[in-house]
Amino acid sequence: MEARKHERTEGLDPTTIPHRDITLSEEFLKEKSDLIAELGNALAAAAEREGAVDADAREALASLIQSYRTLQSGVIYENLPPNPIAANLHRAMQAAAAQFLTEERQALGVAKTRDADVLRVLVFMDILSLDRSNGRRYGRSFLDALLRFQPAKASAGSDDMSSSLILP
Repeated sequence: MEARKHERTEGLDPTTIPHRDITLSEEFLKEKSDLIAELGNALAAAAEREGAVDADAREALASLIQSYRTLQSGVIYENLPPNPIAANLHRAMQAAAAQFLTEERQALGVAKTRDADVLRVLVFMDILSLDRSNGRRYGRSFLDALLRFQPAKASAGSDDMSSSLILP
């Protein structure tokens, strides 16, 4: 993580951004910040549990985006990635989205968040994963960024043990 502070990061080329047909506005991201946090926490926690790397997370996001795109056309089709780690990340995020929608429906009495909104949040996370990627095969810069943004929930499942590192 310390080395990542000194990496040269080139900006994301706007022409290479995937899913450009889906619009994301700052207003939408602010409005759906709870959903973004919930899915980010689910991804970070599952990645920690599974020992995942950024490539696994991107593969899970790609399969989720494909599933939600087909759901938009009225077809329910879940395409799990062949990678078992990415498939577990896919399931964890899908469960988190379903839980979020259920809790929202119970709290408000109506579903305010639609499947199209979940798709847009997944696209945002996919773009964020590309932006944070350092291009290394076993890199974890995107997942580490998620943990930095949401450390409380992502590490809540781990035991609260003090560090064994002795500092002077």
